[in-house]
Amino acid sequence: MYIAIMAGGSGTRFWPASRESLPKQFLNITGARPLIMETFYRVAPLTGEENIFLVINRAHESLVKDLFAHHRVSILSEPLGRNTAPCIGLAALHVQRRAGNAVMAAVPADHFIYDDEAFRQALRAAAELVAEGGIATLGITPTRPETGYGYLLKGPELTRVLSHPVHRLEQFVEKPDLDTARQYVLSKKYLWNSGIFVFTTGTILEEIGKYLPRLHAALQRLDRSLDEGCYDDVLAEVYPTVEAISIDYGVMEKTRAPVYVLPVHFGWNDVGSWQAVYELRATDHDPLGNLVQGNGLLVDVHHSLIYSRTNRLIAVLGLENVMIIDTDDVLLVGDLRRSQEVRRFPEQLKNQGREAFC
Repeated sequence: MYIAIMAGGSGTRFWPASRESLPKQFLNITGARPLIMETFYRVAPLTGEENIFLVINRAHESLVKDLFAHHRVSILSEPLGRNTAPCIGLAALHVQRRAGNAVMAAVPADHFIYDDEAFRQALRAAAELVAEGGIATLGITPTRPETGYGYLLKGPELTRVLSHPVHRLEQFVEKPDLDTARQYVLSKKYLWNSGIFVFTTGTILEEIGKYLPRLHAALQRLDRSLDEGCYDDVLAEVYPTVEAISIDYGVMEKTRAPVYVLPVHFGWNDVGSWQAVYELRATDHDPLGNLVQGNGLLVDVHHSLIYSRTNRLIAVLGLENVMIIDTDDVLLVGDLRRSQEVRRFPEQLKNQGREAFC
């Protein structure tokens, strides 16, 4: 199996700690290592290190090379982020050149998973399932009504692979409102969309050819450029011309190829906000429910997150459900329950021409 770790995102929901120069996947917000390293060590037992491709933004190439200096991974640099469809297409092109029609898993770099071995077993099952064709995705069994995730409607169980149940995927569903999410959870027919996909390189490149012709043409030019010795120049030329679109919208919602979903229970979180970090690290909370990462002094503070990347003392008095994120040049104070809205700050800063803070 070959594995593409998708690590080109900007992580705006973790501003101001996450910046364009150091996005979320390079922060150690869930443990002792950056999220991209946690993902690498999670998937490494599935295959040789040389079969792992890191798809990154070119701006982070030096950082990634330093992080993985002692590992035999392949690094693919995108000139700019174009979402997951071009990311996956680029990885599939390189894997196919190396290994032909090989099985490839596409895995986000910035997710948290509690049970690594259960995760690997699910990927092994998915890989065996699609070796002869089709596309598989891992669906997270919902634990609550959640409006921040897309959902997958599963059909009846078709078979079992490595003792893992397999269902036909009937529909991708957009992020619902709260009442709809409650109905989904109660029905037991819906799963959270994890964004983890498994297929052969031949299958995904064929589907890209059908539904994303501009991307397919760009990949064909890149393929020729590898033989002609002008890959970097062609990549810089064609990549900005392809549509920025997710693999979900670009291919999965349109394909007529068999698409399967494997329900999984390995403890998953997309670490999509500061509140998610607060909840994930519940065992690190103090007796009043606070999570402090840095130099903090709290008096009568409840259920709050203090995160500091400076040596400054953060003194907090009489607050509840607050987040305080302290960096060298930005201090963010806000309602922890509204942490999904943090992305509004980098958007406004760019509109104001203050990109130095983004």
